[in-house]
Amino acid sequence: MVLSGIFLTNAIISEIIGAKMFSLESVFGFPPAQIPIGSFKQDFNLPAGALPWPIVFITSDIINEYFGPKGVKRVSYLGAILITYGFLIIFVSTHLPPAQFWLDVNKGDNNFDINFAFSKIFRQGLNIIVGSIAAFLLSQLLDAYVFQYLRNITGSKRIWLRATGSTIISQLIDSYVVIFIAFYVFGNWSFAQVLSTGVNSYLYKVSMALLLTPGLYIAHIIIDKYLYSKSED
Repeated sequence: MVLSGIFLTNAIISEIIGAKMFSLESVFGFPPAQIPIGSFKQDFNLPAGALPWPIVFITSDIINEYFGPKGVKRVSYLGAILITYGFLIIFVSTHLPPAQFWLDVNKGDNNFDINFAFSKIFRQGLNIIVGSIAAFLLSQLLDAYVFQYLRNITGSKRIWLRATGSTIISQLIDSYVVIFIAFYVFGNWSFAQVLSTGVNSYLYKVSMALLLTPGLYIAHIIIDKYLYSKSED
């Protein structure tokens, strides 16, 4: 229940905030990189939804370790259903008529239209639902398969190898499928922008997966102690 809660919470949050793009250079106070690649200049821009995504895959690996691919598939299908439900509620909420006092108290001196802002922001997320769910399921099921394949080879040792190996492969799918479908097929991005953002997203997720590897070992220690104490009871 705890692992599923962590998994689902981060997955749903990631989908909701995924429409925002941010500049990694600006986070650290640097100007845009503008690295020339042919006729295109590469900046390090990332979707905000990438921030909690490494937690999803780390949690998925822990679930796979203790419950196998069936456990990952179960929580992944549940995640897809809940993400769809979340977007349905958001869709309905953006079409509800706003209360007049809410518009008035948020208008300020610049005649700010909070209902327009609310709808504009959340409806961006609605545009990526197809790509999000497709990428989510494809990457999760692939991650579960690769993780279990490596586990059959390594046994109970080398947790870092199967966790990192499965993430490297599955994140490549996740980073590009959602962006390509959401922003190229259904959006107005150029193919160069899709490639650029996909590279940044992929590098971020893999880097974070490597940095979070010690967390896998800590989680194993905590869970093993918990299971041992339960068996003693």
